[in-house]
Amino acid sequence: MSGACRGLSSVSSQILTAATLTPCPWFVSVRSKFSKSRIPKEIFAERSKEHDKYGGDPDQPHKLHIVTRIKSVMRRPYWEKDMVKYLGLQKAHVPVIHKNTPAVNNQLKFVKHLVRIQPLKTPYGLPAEQDMAETYINCNGELIVNRLLQPVDPKAIES
Repeated sequence: MSGACRGLSSVSSQILTAATLTPCPWFVSVRSKFSKSRIPKEIFAERSKEHDKYGGDPDQPHKLHIVTRIKSVMRRPYWEKDMVKYLGLQKAHVPVIHKNTPAVNNQLKFVKHLVRIQPLKTPYGLPAEQDMAETYINCNGELIVNRLLQPVDPKAIES
C-alpha cells in the first residue's frame, strides 16, 4: 500500500507542477478584477466650481452648518443611531445648527447619507442679543433677523 500511495503522490505532484507552469486559458485571476478602483476619476476632481452653485467661498468657508435628518435610522447600525442621537437629530426634518469644525465634520461623515447639510448664511448680519427671539431660518438656509424698531429720539429730529 505504501508503494501505491507514493505513486499517487508523485503523480499528483507532477499534475500540480504542470498546472502551475502552463497557464489555463479559462483561468482568470480574481485579484486582477478587484485590484483597480472602479470609482470614476471625476468624483475626485476638484469641485471649486461648485462653490458658486451652493453660495460658498473657498477662501472664506461658512462657520455654521444647518444639519437636518431626512432619512430614518430604522434598520441602521447602532453606531449610526448613536451618532444621530449625539448630534441631536432624533426628530426628522428639524434643523439643528452645528459648528463647521473638523471634529463635527468627522462625526457627520458617519451619517452623511441620512442628513442634509447646508451652510448657514447671514445676509443681514448676526443678530444682537435682544433680536435673538425674532430670528428664523428660511428654506434657503438664510438666517433672517426681524430687528425690533427702536423709538426715535425727538432731540435727533429737531436738530
